[in-house]
Amino acid sequence: MKKTVFVAGHASLPQGMAAKGIYGTLAIVAEIDRKYGVIVQASCTLVTPLAQEYIRSILVGHSLLDGIEGPIQEIKEYYHGAAQNALIAALKDLYRTYLSGSGQASQKAR
Repeated sequence: MKKTVFVAGHASLPQGMAAKGIYGTLAIVAEIDRKYGVIVQASCTLVTPLAQEYIRSILVGHSLLDGIEGPIQEIKEYYHGAAQNALIAALKDLYRTYLSGSGQASQKAR
């Protein structure tokens, strides 16, 4: 059995962003350890490599078993780009997808 799962979250981008013209929406994708919920790899569709790496550095190593508020708070405090709200929405979407597809929601309810 594969030890990781691939999960994506999506959100609308604000008008005027370069990524909106290229991708239309913002996507955050992550490879997540099935047992511990830890994000082992992550990427997003922001245009610049620096922005992509910055978001990756916030996400990698975080366990989704601890929720998503930690990375959201880091984005609110430290990411001051036009895509801030879209990043938060995409992360929330990724987290919902993770919970619905991984069985973690039923495990948390126990």
